Amino acid sequence: MKLSFLGAARQVTGSMYLLELEDDYRILIDCGSDLERSGPVQAGPGLAGSNGQAIPTTPHAGFFPFEASSINLVLLTHAHVDHSGNLPNLFREGYEGQILCTEPTFALTNVLLKDAASLNQKRINELNASKKQRVKDRQAQMQKDLFLDKQVRETMENVVPIAFNRKFRVADGVDVTFIPAGHLLGAAHIVINVTENGERKSICFSGDIGRKNYPLLVDPGTVPPVDYLVCESTYGNRLHENRLSPEEALADVIQRTCIDIPGRLIIPSFSVGRTQALLYTLNKLYTERDFPPIKVFSDSPMGFESTKIYLQHVKMLNGEAREFYKENETLFDFQNFQFLESSKASKAVSNYGEPCIIISSSGMVQGGRVEYHVAENISNPYSTILIIGYCAEGTLGWRLLNGQQTLTIKGKEHQVLASIEKIDVFSGHGDRNDLMEFVGMQSPETLRNIFLVHGEYESMESFKATLAEAGYPQVIIPKKGESFEL
Repeated sequence: MKLSFLGAARQVTGSMYLLELEDDYRILIDCGSDLERSGPVQAGPGLAGSNGQAIPTTPHAGFFPFEASSINLVLLTHAHVDHSGNLPNLFREGYEGQILCTEPTFALTNVLLKDAASLNQKRINELNASKKQRVKDRQAQMQKDLFLDKQVRETMENVVPIAFNRKFRVADGVDVTFIPAGHLLGAAHIVINVTENGERKSICFSGDIGRKNYPLLVDPGTVPPVDYLVCESTYGNRLHENRLSPEEALADVIQRTCIDIPGRLIIPSFSVGRTQALLYTLNKLYTERDFPPIKVFSDSPMGFESTKIYLQHVKMLNGEAREFYKENETLFDFQNFQFLESSKASKAVSNYGEPCIIISSSGMVQGGRVEYHVAENISNPYSTILIIGYCAEGTLGWRLLNGQQTLTIKGKEHQVLASIEKIDVFSGHGDRNDLMEFVGMQSPETLRNIFLVHGEYESMESFKATLAEAGYPQVIIPKKGESFEL
């Protein structure tokens, strides 16, 4: 079989891997958006092989360096758009098969892709309103490049949810197993077993590896021995800094910013996964620690929809969350908590005069309603902006963390007088120790190769060195488009 790395190679986003078996059976693992570049993926003249030679593909103007109709099956590790975001384009270009994933991944992917389609339609409408010909030309091109609600519906109609920890036969001599990965509700490691010419081979795609004892989520599961391992490396060169529990870390910030000083706490947070962890932790603080009844606003329509999905899958959460739900009959609803469903309600919060907590997307302070809340509070010395996750270079969140004294938001310059803080207890990615524990389930003597993906190149090089010290010499950092015979 042959494995090609078509995304998240020496970068964090755009996960997409093609596994080609005998009899021309082709499996695509993930089909994510590349958030580190703009525009559709353009096909090149061929995929570069492991020996540096070009591997012929059918060149065509599209999102993928292959014919979409040639794919037999898609496997999806989890819902985040850097793993799922190009699925509608795959169907638009001719894919006619199924997508296998877990039930929660199916539900969360539907929410994320619908939101993306809505934003795409808005962008097209804005350009269509222009009378300038060059803008209209751009609008026509965008209609070709951006998927809309029709493609999302077609995508979701072809999803087949499957259970965790059960082998699922997908073709003669081929079975797949989804193993809990933590990281996000429904996220999975995917193990593929293939029998070719009487020889059995196995490969595991890590997806994104979660952390132990993360709010709501189960711990990453045990992966059986495999021949090949495709392993993410987002935090391959660092450890999480904050060793407090999520409750302790959040309680400390709230005490200092909303209680000791009657201020306002703004928390940029991704709508799917991170927001639910925050709300659950706040609920525990108010229920179990008798915190003062500070008003909490959650300002994200997508967060609202995602939270409902978490409630529909309580049985798939960790034991602590299930017990909390059993005792309190709720996970996210508590005194003085309010979802802000309309943009009018969102803007009205700026007039709320008491200490409060505002949770809003996006987590990198780039786009979404959170930009409004940051703009309204960034020059208030009694406000605190709490960053709880990774911020890509150039985003507003990255600028805040790097001490920029002024910020331009929607064309207006603001002086940074608010306090800027950061905690990483809510990061959904495992750190270097968690990644080593994941790899450590495999014997260095029997594992043939480890392929490092989904990380910045410096992180990959550092993690490769760590693996070599631990006795794993066969570690490869593939380039985008590179292929390997397994």
